[in-house]
This record gives sequence, structure tokens and C-alpha cells, in this order.
Amino acid sequence: MMTNGVISWWHFLTALGVFNIVAWALSAAALSRRRTALADEAHRTRRLQLFLSAAYVLGCAFRSALPVYDVPRLCLVDSWLSSVMIGRSVATVAELCFVAQWALMLREISKATGSSTGRIVAPLLVPLIAVAETCSWYSVLTTSNIGHVAEESLWALTAALLVASAVTLLPKLPAGRRPLIAGWCVAGIAYVGYMLTVDVPMYWARWLSDQADGRRYLSIAQGLMDVIHHRTVSHRWEDWQNEVAWMSLYFSVAVWISLSFIHAPAPGALLVPRKPPAPGSARAAGAR
Repeated sequence: MMTNGVISWWHFLTALGVFNIVAWALSAAALSRRRTALADEAHRTRRLQLFLSAAYVLGCAFRSALPVYDVPRLCLVDSWLSSVMIGRSVATVAELCFVAQWALMLREISKATGSSTGRIVAPLLVPLIAVAETCSWYSVLTTSNIGHVAEESLWALTAALLVASAVTLLPKLPAGRRPLIAGWCVAGIAYVGYMLTVDVPMYWARWLSDQADGRRYLSIAQGLMDVIHHRTVSHRWEDWQNEVAWMSLYFSVAVWISLSFIHAPAPGALLVPRKPPAPGSARAAGAR
């Protein structure tokens, strides 16, 4: 039997998944209504954001309904869909799509504002997370948490680069467009802080504990067989309590940020309008 804490948390995650799917559908309808107000290039970019967000929203909804704790092979629902192999594969695709949204938005705003920093950072984001996903798979297959230390450190680095780039864009934006970018920056700073003070130290402590206990890790081949066939159903709060915070935030705030990219202003609206030349200035005289 599930404990009350686990039942409440699972119901919360499942409700989040349903809510986020409905929010994505409403976002798609809103984008359709904006079609005539967007230039072709801007609409194509928003459509791509919509499709990338769909992969992330659906991936998170799947993982909300079927939570899996990868390294110890724990799951809440006794189903083949709860295998670590399936859950980690869904997460990999979803997370690559999510960071592709970051890169796409940063490239678009950097192009519109002429930011060289953003144009340098944008192409780096997806490759960095691809390496992070590889580290994650290493940990999931071998059960060694050192891969998760590297993975979460790379996520923190990627988010820090994104925030730093966005901060350089703020002065180039009109006042009415700054709150959205500033909101992304605040979320990014909070995320980096959480990763560096909570998540990375947690995985580092787990790895040190395993090392002290002389834990034997699986080989890659052994791990592949293990993630396909091995799963343990657990409904004990003690087994899940360390996963509650990050899963709850990840399947809520992160998904809402993904959805917000669909509604971001069009590139032309991001350009700071040129001030008209003062009367009597050389530019004004030339214009006459």
C-alpha cells in the first residue's frame, strides 16, 4: 500500500501532467490566432518552439504519471512502461528538445539585438546537454553517481551561460519587453543556485558513500540488461523523499518556461526603436 505522502505527491504530479498538456493545447490555439500578426520567419520559429515544447510537455507528463528513480531502479507503477530504459529514453529526448528551445530563443533575440555574446553561446547549449545526457546514461547503466555529478554540473554551466547571455541582452531591449527576459533570468539564477548547493552535492555525497562502502558497479553491458528487465516497485516515502523536490519543480516550473517560449514576442518587437534625430542636428538636416 502507498503511504499517504506518496499518494498525494503522485496525484499532484499526475495533475500537473494533465494541466500542462491542456496549457500546451491552449498555447497552440493562441499561436494560430497570432498567425496574421507574425512575419513568416517569426511564425516558423514559434511553430518550431511549439513542436519542441510538445516533446518536452509530453515527456514530462509521461514521467509524472510513471515516476522512476533510475539508479536504484525504483518505480511507483508496476508496468513495463516504468522500466528505466523507457523512462531515461523519454527524458533524453525531452531534455534535448527543451535545451533546443533555449538555443533557438537565444539565437533569435541575439540576432534581433545584435548581441555577439548570445550568438556565440547559442550553438553551445545543445552540445553541452548532449554530453550531460551521455553522463546521465553512464550513471544509470553503471549505477555510479559520479556520472550524475558531471551531468548536473553541465546543466548548471549551461544555464549559467544562458543567464549571462540574457543579462547582456536586457539593456538592448525596450522596457516593455524586459520583464519576460528578466523572469527567465531569475528562474535561471535560482536553478543554478539549486544545482550547485543541493543537487550536485547530493550526488557527490552518494558517490562518496558508495566508494566508502566498496560498492561494485555494473559494466555498460550489464547495465543495459539491468535497465531493461530490473525494476522494483516501492511506495515508501523514505525511498522517494529525496526525489520529491526536484521532480515537483522540474515537472511544473521547467514545463511552464518551455511553454513561455511559444508566447515570446516576435523578433522585430525586440529591437529598441531608434530615437528620431533632434531638430537642427546634422542627421535631421541630412534627412531634409
